[in-house]
Parts: sequence; C-alpha cells; structure tokens
Amino acid sequence: MATQLGKRDTAASVPGTEEPPDTGADARHKLTALQGLSALSLDAMASVAYGPESIVLVLAAAGAYGMGFTLPVTLAIAALLAVLVASYRQVIAAFPDGGGSYAVAKRHLGRRTGLVAAASLILDYVLNVAVSVTAGAAALTSAFPGLYGERVWMCLGVLLLVTAVNLRGVVDSAKAFLLPTALFVGSILAMITVGLFRDGPVSTASAAGHASALGEGATTVGALLLLKAFAAGCSALTGVEAVANAVPSFRAPAARRAQRTEVALGALLGVMLTGLSILIGRFHLQPVEGVTVLAQLADASFGHNIAFYVVQFATMVLLALAANTSFGGLPVLMSLLARDNYLPHLFALKADRQVHRHGVLALAAISAALLVFSGGDTNTLVPLFAIGVFVGFTICQVGMVRHWYTERPAGWGNKAVLNAFGAILTGVAALVVTATKFTEGAWVIVLALPLLVLGFEKIRRTYGQIGERLEIGRIPQPPTTSRSLVVVPVSGLSKLTRQALTAARSMGDEVFAVTVTHSAPEDRKNAEALRRDWELWDPGVELVEVTSPTRALGRPVSEYVRELTATHAGAQVTVLIPETEPAHLWQRLLQNQRGSVVAHAVRRDTDAVICRLRFRITDAMR
Repeated sequence: MATQLGKRDTAASVPGTEEPPDTGADARHKLTALQGLSALSLDAMASVAYGPESIVLVLAAAGAYGMGFTLPVTLAIAALLAVLVASYRQVIAAFPDGGGSYAVAKRHLGRRTGLVAAASLILDYVLNVAVSVTAGAAALTSAFPGLYGERVWMCLGVLLLVTAVNLRGVVDSAKAFLLPTALFVGSILAMITVGLFRDGPVSTASAAGHASALGEGATTVGALLLLKAFAAGCSALTGVEAVANAVPSFRAPAARRAQRTEVALGALLGVMLTGLSILIGRFHLQPVEGVTVLAQLADASFGHNIAFYVVQFATMVLLALAANTSFGGLPVLMSLLARDNYLPHLFALKADRQVHRHGVLALAAISAALLVFSGGDTNTLVPLFAIGVFVGFTICQVGMVRHWYTERPAGWGNKAVLNAFGAILTGVAALVVTATKFTEGAWVIVLALPLLVLGFEKIRRTYGQIGERLEIGRIPQPPTTSRSLVVVPVSGLSKLTRQALTAARSMGDEVFAVTVTHSAPEDRKNAEALRRDWELWDPGVELVEVTSPTRALGRPVSEYVRELTATHAGAQVTVLIPETEPAHLWQRLLQNQRGSVVAHAVRRDTDAVICRLRFRITDAMR
C-alpha cells in the first residue's frame, strides 16, 4: 500500500532508446501487432458500418445536391484520421506506459485536465460496449424479426461472451476475434473493389419497397449542414485512441508494435471509409428507411446473393464484438488511474494472464446496467456516444502541441502545427456533436464528466488522508513489544477447538476462550454441558461465558473484546476465529457462517487483530 499511495508518474520513453524483445514467461500473454489489430481495432473497424451512413443521413436533408458532398466530407474526415494517427504514433512513443490522452494531459496540461480526459475516455469506452452490443443485436433482429422481444437477453448474452473471453487474457480475445475481423475487412475491401468496376448497381432489391429518406431538392448546402455531416461522420473515428491507451498490453518492443498497429488501423479505416463514399456517389445511392447504407452498397456491388449475406453477417458479428476494444483499453486506463490514486487500487492488480480482472468485471457490470436501462435499444444510447472521445481527442492534440513546444526536437514546429490543426478540427466536432445532440441525451454526458472528475478527486483525497495517517513516506519509530491477549470464540469441543487453542497459546501471553450463552432453557442446558466437558478436558485455558439476551453472536464477542482492551491498557488483543475449510466449493453452503458474523462485528466495533484459523476438511468426507 505504501508503494501505491506514493506519488507516481507515467514514464516517458527516452528518444533513441528501445525496449529489448520480450522473452519472459509473460510474453505469451501480450499482443503482437496483428493481434493488437484484432483486439483493439474492432470499434474503429465496425464504425465503417455506421460512419458513412451518418454522413448520408445528414446530407440527405438537402436532397440529391447535398448527397454530392458525401465524398468531400469523408475526405475531410480521412484527413483528420491521418492527423490523429500521426499524433497517436507520437503519443505512443512519448508515453509507452499507456493512458493516451490522460497521460498527455496529466503531464502537459495539468492534473485536472488529465482527469477530464480520463473521464471522457471512461464514458466513451462504457458507451461503446453498450452501443456495439445493441447494434449487433439490432442487425440480427432485422434479419429475424421474431427475436426482437428477446433483444435484451441477446445483448446480455453477447456481453457475457465478450467478458468471459477477456477474463482469459487480451491475447486469447485477440485470437478469438481475429477471424471475424479478417472476414469483415476482407468483405468490405472486396465489395469496394468489385463496386469500382461496376458501371451501375447490380441490384437494388434490398431498398425496394422502402420509403426514401431523401429531402426536397436544394441548390445550396449551408456551412452548418456540412459541419453537422462532418461531426456525424466523425463517429467513425471512435476507437482510434484505443491502441495508445493499451501500449503495455503489447509484447516488447511494445511502443514499436503499438505504432505499427496504429498505422495499420488508420490505413485500413481510411481506405474503407473513402472507398464506401466513392461507391455511394458512383451508385447515386439514396438513404431509405429500414435498410442500412452498407446493405445497399453490398446489394449494388455483389447483387442480392450469398456475398450480400456474407457482408451482412460479418457486419453483424463485428458490431457485436466491437465492444472488445473497450475491454482492451479501459482496464489499462483504470490501472493507471489507480496507480495515481484516482481509483481504488484493486484496479491496478493483474491476474496470472496479465488481465486487469477487476477493470474487466467493472466494465461488464456497468455496461449490463446500461443495456437493461436502454432496453437493448441502440437509438437510446447513440445520442450519448462519441462526445467523450472527441473531448479526449481535443485534449490530447492540445497536450501534444505543448509537448512539442516544451521538448523542441528536430522538426517540432511542423508537428506542433499538425497537432494544432487536429485540435481545432476535433474541438469543432466536439462542440457541434454536443450542441446537436444536447436535447437528445447528450446533456447526460455533459453532467457526468464533472461528476466523474469530482469522484476522482474525492478518492485521491481519501488516499492522501490514509497515507497521512499511516505516515507513508516517513521512517517510522522502531517496533515495540507489548503483552499479547488472544480471544478464541468457541461453541463446543472438537478437534477444531483443540487446534485453535494450540495456535492461540503459541501466539499470546494469555488466552481466553469465549462462548456466548442465552437464557432460554435449551441454551442453558447446552451451556452447562459445555462447561462440564470443559472442566473434564481442562485445556489450561479459562472458559468465559458471555450472556446475550437477543441471541446475537457477534456483538457480545465484540463487547467482551472492548472490555478486555479497556482493562488491559497497552496490550495487543487478537481474536482467533476457528473455521472449517470444506474440500468442495458446494460444501460451503453447509457452513453456518458464525466465523464471518464474529469477524464482521469485531472489525466494526474494535481495533483488535482478527486471525481466522482454517481447518481443512479432506476428501475423506466424500
């Protein structure tokens, strides 16, 4: 705890140095560049299913003339993507301990700004899980309408699957999701390639019979509409930051592997977004109600055949599994916050497979609550989505401008200009998204951000108070020896009683066996029998009877401990609680939990040391 409570900072890599290759036993539980692409890019990859559609739906308000701006808007988003990828490559190199925008802001923009970045990332990661799972379920219920009433259970089932895979480790999740990722990327690239060689759509069967969402004809498109289309399309950029947040999950040299993954992610995402936008213009596609833009493009490129259904199936699976990006990035971010005393320290603990298990379980629990609250409806959650990530993007870009100005390496001016340009674009996008979606539910995010920051501050102050009380960072006084008194709660004579008293006599200068009695006739008979057997046994330890008028067990023992502490000033009192340890898990249901009741009462009411003696039951009971 002393280490955890001390001040720690995220170390920056030294320019020109590189980690040696990871050859330890933990290497197999860390990611290669290819595995990182499948584990941490699903969110960004899946966004091509709704990013272009978001642009089209906004521009459709201006009719066919507005649709002509789909490619220019997409190219602007692709340019921003290039800026973000270049920036996050630098973030990875400068902050190899992960944390992304939180690490950048904490170092260059101050502690409070870093907490705002962390809060925005946490909100985005949690919402990404809920939105991805509900979107995948929506794709399935579109194909099989009879399952619509079971969508919440379907969402929870997918969430349980993703959680279980991630509890086995980030490498296992990467291996499990590598095939769906490859299938989706391959089908989209094949669709774009085939579509570019088409003179017109092969089929429009998917859109037939559906009402058009195209607005009335227009001859001009206003700047505000273009800004709204740009902001809506920027939802395709969510997930770009995940690699920078999870650098420690990669094998050494972790920074170089993460940079390769970031570049590959940006290249694939940029090609797919641009290619889909070209096809939208090439096929003069119009948005229709009830059919996704991606489905219409697959229909136009491949025709209404097996290839069409492969694209739909791959999209459905990847949307559902895109939640895995959050499970790869958020636990690492939570571990950094825990190391800085902004979250409980248990989030910094790792299991045997290099898994931040508590972070995974916390994310799953909060996401499950969101799924139940929203009723598995994507439209309820979408207005809350993407605001947090744009706030994080903007803070990160501004922080990197400060980074270049402070460090001033070769070519720092051009890099600073690039990041400043990115900060302006992402900042505008954040403002436009927040303004356009505020009344639809974005106000929840605006309110949640400061509340999370206040929560972080409260946790840090609490840890500071604990550290002050424990005098962490100061050399303590030499240890002393005091008289030791051991209290052993007993309810009868057995081999367990003998072992408890033996251990107690080894630990303390004086031992007290305490039994709780009641005034009821049957209880008096039991108490008299215990007293008689105790005298016959004569273990050399006094049996103290404590009367409880209410049949309570824990409070009478804790009151006796308080009295003993008061009458023996300066003595160290230990309560040794004997318990059985069953051979099988199910046998714990057979225990009376008396030890837990006593331990809880003593911990709550006294400062005594609690020691729980386990008597292991062997398989001979079977």
